[in-house]
Amino acid sequence: MIEQTVHFIEDSKEIPLTGYITRVDGGDPVLIDGVLTVGRTMESDVRVRDPYVSSKHCQFEKRPTGFFVRDLKSKNGVKLNGVRVSEGELLPGAEIQVGSTHFIFQCYSANSNSDCPLTSQNKEWQQQLNRLPSMAKTNMPIFLQGESGTGKEVLARTIHDLSDRRNGPLVCVNCSALTESLVESELFGHVKGSFTGATSDRKGAFEAARDGTLFLDEIGDLPLFLQPKLLRAIENSEIRPVGSDKVVSTRIRIISATHKNIEKLIEMELFRADLYFRIHVVNVSIPPLRDRLEDFDDIIYSFCRDYHVSFSVPSIEKLKTHMWPGNIRELKNTVARASALYPQTRILPAHLDELINVKPDLSVSAFNIALDKESDSGLPPLQEAEKEIIKSRLLANGYNQRRTAAELGIPKSTLHDRIKSYEIPTKKSKPTKGPY
Repeated sequence: MIEQTVHFIEDSKEIPLTGYITRVDGGDPVLIDGVLTVGRTMESDVRVRDPYVSSKHCQFEKRPTGFFVRDLKSKNGVKLNGVRVSEGELLPGAEIQVGSTHFIFQCYSANSNSDCPLTSQNKEWQQQLNRLPSMAKTNMPIFLQGESGTGKEVLARTIHDLSDRRNGPLVCVNCSALTESLVESELFGHVKGSFTGATSDRKGAFEAARDGTLFLDEIGDLPLFLQPKLLRAIENSEIRPVGSDKVVSTRIRIISATHKNIEKLIEMELFRADLYFRIHVVNVSIPPLRDRLEDFDDIIYSFCRDYHVSFSVPSIEKLKTHMWPGNIRELKNTVARASALYPQTRILPAHLDELINVKPDLSVSAFNIALDKESDSGLPPLQEAEKEIIKSRLLANGYNQRRTAAELGIPKSTLHDRIKSYEIPTKKSKPTKGPY
C-alpha cells in the first residue's frame, strides 16, 4: 500500500473552529483540543478495543491552520477517505479508518463575535443571527418568515433563551393544527360551562406563557374571525377567556411565524393588515436550505451524530444536489431513515435513491432546465422553476395534491398556497367542442 502525505502551508492566524471525531458504530463525539491520541492502551486519550489497532496508533491535532491526523508508525496504518496516509488534513465529513474502526470528523464554526449559539457560514444569514441577542433583549414582537422545515421553532426557542424572559415558559401554538371551534379556547382559555365539554376552567396559551414567550407558529392560518381578538389582546395586554365577563392582564412576549406570503393574504382579505403591522415589528427571514449550502455539512453531521449513522463524502456531495423542498426537516428525516434502513452501514451514493426518493423531475438538472425556460408570467426565475416543477408533478400524479405534496416533501397546505399563488390549474381542462 502506497502512503500519501498531505502537505500544508503554515499560517499564524488562528482558525475559529471546533472539531470532533465520532465513531461510526456509535458513541459520543470527542473534542479535538490540542493533541488527541488514539490507541489500544489505557494511556491513549481515546482507547479503542480493536486487535488491528496499535498501542499508540495515531493522533489528531488542532493547529493554527486547521485539523490533522498523523500516523504514529502503527502496524496497519491510517486511512483518510479510503487512502492510506502518514499525515493528512481533515476536512468536514472526512472518514478516518484506524485498524477496523471508523471515525467521522466533524467541524463547526465558532462565532466569537456574537452571543447567539446559532452560527452560519452563509454571510447574509450570519448577519441576521448576529442581531438575535439584541432583538431578544427587547419586548418587541418578532416575526419569523421562512419555508416549512427551515427551523422557525428552533429560532424562536433561541430568542427566548437569549431574552430576559428565559426563566419563564416558552409556549408554542401551531395555529394551523387548531380547529376553528377550539382555537379561541386554546389561546385565551375558557371557564366551566362556557361550551359543551367545558367541565372546568382552563387557562389558554396566553396565561400559560405568563412572564415568558408565546410562539404562534403558522399564524397565517389563524381564522379571520379570531384576528381582531388577537390584535386586541396584543395591543391591550389583556385577554377575555371564553364564557367569562372578566378580562385578565397578560405579561408575555409574542413571536409569530409563517411560511405564507402575508402581504398576499392581506390583498386577498384573508389576513388583517392592522394585525400584521402589530406583529411585524422586528422581522427575521430564514433562508431555505438550498440557499445556505455552506451550512450543509455542519447540519448533516449533527444529525449523523444524533442517529449514529455515517455518510460517505461522495454521498454528501450528491445530497447537496437535491432541492430539499422540505428543508432541514426533510434532511433530518433522511438521516433518520438511513439509520433505520442501514444500521451500522456507511451510506454510499447507491443508497440515496431509496433514502430521498429523488424523481427525475425533482432533480437539480430539471430545476436548471426550468430556470432556463422562457416565461411570459413575469415571475423571477427561481419562482418560475418552482412553478414548472409543481405543474409537472401534479400532472404526473393525476392532480392529486396530497400525493404531490408528499412527493415534493412539503406540507399539503404549502402546496395549496403555491398553486393559488402561481395560478396553477388543479385539474385537467376538458376540451371544448368545436363545430362539426
